[in-house]
Amino acid sequence: MMTVKSIAVLTSGGDSQGMNAAVRAVVRSALFYGLEVYAVQRGYYGLINDDIRKMDLRSVGDIIQRGGTILQTARCPEMKTLEGQQKAAENLRKRGIDGLVVIGGDGSYQGAYKLTQQGIKTMGLPGTIDNDIPFTDVTIGFDTAVSIVVDAINKLRDTMSSHERSSIVEVMGRHCGDIALYAGLASGAEAILVPEVKFDLQKVSCRMKENFMNGKKHSIIVVAEGVGKGENIAKELHDCCGIDSRVTVLGHIQRGGTPTHNDRILASRLGDFAIRKLLEGESGKGCGIIKGELVTTDIEKIVNSKKQINMDMYQLALRLSQ
Repeated sequence: MMTVKSIAVLTSGGDSQGMNAAVRAVVRSALFYGLEVYAVQRGYYGLINDDIRKMDLRSVGDIIQRGGTILQTARCPEMKTLEGQQKAAENLRKRGIDGLVVIGGDGSYQGAYKLTQQGIKTMGLPGTIDNDIPFTDVTIGFDTAVSIVVDAINKLRDTMSSHERSSIVEVMGRHCGDIALYAGLASGAEAILVPEVKFDLQKVSCRMKENFMNGKKHSIIVVAEGVGKGENIAKELHDCCGIDSRVTVLGHIQRGGTPTHNDRILASRLGDFAIRKLLEGESGKGCGIIKGELVTTDIEKIVNSKKQINMDMYQLALRLSQ
């Protein structure tokens, strides 16, 4: 039974590869089911300031392969206030918009949860490279970000081997070390440092020094930014065992570029899924994928939970780095 006649879509927080594919899927799926579709520019900032425009099929043509977000994104402290939340909800109501699909990370889900409390039907899609949204195995953009890091490490290995040096690669992940873990495992890093697991840097440095003494020509350490700055890790390595390291901070390059086919497919599936669930009467849910199956979880439960690191994967990385 159709419970909505008009929906809006916005992207919020840090951009991630695949957001455009998700926007495309939301718009085209909604149009397929006969809904009116609107886009909100610049996330919650645009919602509060009524920067909303109608969408059609041509609005999302030729974007599935593009990184970033055509809807743009911006910070919006006002959305954290009751007044801002009420204004955002009113701007949707005055246009007759029944539902809102929010694509973003934890802060974006917080905003969607607040709008649900204002009576707006909402659906959240996990758009963040950090892979830090619980109740989904993977987020939109994570696969591409890991691929970018692995490609960078491959290039660094070439030059580190030529000069017989150690390289420290600092990647994104303030509270979640998944980019470091998966990229480190995929590229054969000698050490992976993540904020969720305590580590002994002296043991790491001594093992690296022993490897060099045994003929190893290079080493790679992948560090999630939540652990600390790569330069500080390099200094500690030098102080511990006299190892000189070169530091590479990949920064926002991890968010750019063409999304992988995995991210495009995931975004497309989740975008369509969100529309179908809104039409079925669901609201206040976050969409995700668990063991290949699309699922919904209460946004309230998502924002009050923390994603745990995959310790089996971490232990595998430890065993293979010896």
